[in-house]
Amino acid sequence: MKKYIYSAMVAMTALFTTSCLNLEPKDQLADNSLWNKPGDFESFANQMYGWTNSFHEIVYSNGPHGDKRSDILCDKGGFNIFSNGQNGIPASSDLSTGNYKSFYYHINSCNILLSRSAAYAGNVNDIRQAVGEAHFFRAYTYYELLTIYGDVIIADHVLDTDDPLLKASRNNRLDVAKFIIKDLRDAAGLLKNKNELEQGRVSSEAALAFLSRVALYEASWQKFHVKNENEANALYTDAINASKEILGKFELFKNDQLGTESYRYLFILEDAACNPAGLTKSANKEFIFSRCYTETNPIGKNITKETFGNAQMSTRKFVDMFLCQDGLPIDKSSQYNSTNEKMDSEWENRDNRLSNILMRPHGTFWNNEPNTSRTSWDDNDRTHASTTNYKPSSGGTGYYTHKYSAERNVTSEYESYDYPIIRYAEVLLNLAEALYERDGKISDGDLNQTVNQTRRRVNPEMPLLTNAFVSANGLDMREEIRRERTIELFNEGFRLDDLKRWKTAETEMPMDLCGITLTGEFAREWNLNTLPLNDKGQVVFESGRKFTTKNYLYPLPSDELQLNPNLGQNPQW
Repeated sequence: MKKYIYSAMVAMTALFTTSCLNLEPKDQLADNSLWNKPGDFESFANQMYGWTNSFHEIVYSNGPHGDKRSDILCDKGGFNIFSNGQNGIPASSDLSTGNYKSFYYHINSCNILLSRSAAYAGNVNDIRQAVGEAHFFRAYTYYELLTIYGDVIIADHVLDTDDPLLKASRNNRLDVAKFIIKDLRDAAGLLKNKNELEQGRVSSEAALAFLSRVALYEASWQKFHVKNENEANALYTDAINASKEILGKFELFKNDQLGTESYRYLFILEDAACNPAGLTKSANKEFIFSRCYTETNPIGKNITKETFGNAQMSTRKFVDMFLCQDGLPIDKSSQYNSTNEKMDSEWENRDNRLSNILMRPHGTFWNNEPNTSRTSWDDNDRTHASTTNYKPSSGGTGYYTHKYSAERNVTSEYESYDYPIIRYAEVLLNLAEALYERDGKISDGDLNQTVNQTRRRVNPEMPLLTNAFVSANGLDMREEIRRERTIELFNEGFRLDDLKRWKTAETEMPMDLCGITLTGEFAREWNLNTLPLNDKGQVVFESGRKFTTKNYLYPLPSDELQLNPNLGQNPQW
């Protein structure tokens, strides 16, 4: 932390290459003479937009929140040491744990702007947005620290080389969570509303939406780990109130022409021909805060190649979570076809998000290559599809993804859809869970405002989730709410964090990562399969996985403990 003090807060240019905003920070903003007009504060705040998670950390690489580290997504290229509990104590900060050093660098940057704003001689209303952004991004960074390390040092002022905090012990995680929530409340009161801002800039609504995430996370931790019911319920209430403040201000993306594929096209909207309905990004009213990209400022990662039937595979556990069209789980529904006579037998009569997210065998698919992409957006495109009778290749789990895969002809790494940092669907599901966990029940009216909205976006005929439906079919309401969250937010960086806060990771994570059942058409077509089978005839992609209580938190880097022994290592590391 000594390296990341007052005079070094502006060397961030490399972080600005993937934002849709005009981010041109001034190199000398730490100089006293450059804090005398609103533009100075805006320029300094612009650097903060490069700190958010994006496709790189969540989908493409192996960041600490990515689903690749969970139980529902794996990489065909090899086993993930974080997913199977084989990671050790890092010598120093790096991307694998979000980079502890960078987090405090960012926090000190926010504190610089806040300290300068207190001394600003002009009209304070002119710098309200920048000050709100500093509060928001300080909260955002502390949430990263909280979810990765638990207890951390709270620094609410600019650090100098002799600051006592440099040798302090860590603050309790509950105090950290409350500090984050206060920052977000302050941010919400300062930031402009979404309709006053350009796309990609953080709004008052975004601060409230993020507050609902933070409060839900720590409420769950207090309930299931600490067993502190009073604090948990107070935090659940914070999540509920924040969620309700933005109800109706956004809407789930769905389109009549796209119909049951609306969910899939939401994630590949560009300002170019990218879907059969001719919609562009302006049709998306769901993303509350996003990392923006354009054709001249593209994603810069091979995102379609990564997610189109290639490196990323889902697990059987995830596939089995999808309901049938009668609203029942596969073990209760008469609609479920478990014969496996065809590769896609089990896909029949299922939640349409299954085929929105994963590649259904025997389906027709396009990618971003010149000769295998879509051009007319009608049936004529079938003549140059990547495949018109898709069959997953031997090896792996057999369940391949295509969420985030472009269908238009665009050079790899030049895709330009936005990354959803916060979207409305999450807020609805935050609200549903917080209500149920606080009250031990949830009304049918609240279910209709939340879970049924996301569930029926692409399943308009699926029965509503109601208390009577749950009772009549022997379901568990908590399980149904969690099921909906896992499916809806797949590959958006939630699953592992959810398992941790629910304290179910120690049960779920050690389970084998399994795939298709090797019978019927799979048995005939997968003659090169070399993976072992379990007693159900399912291929076992990975076994021998571990997750113990120490894995609920990441270990602090060794070099940080050498700089400040009072930090203390996380339990059992």
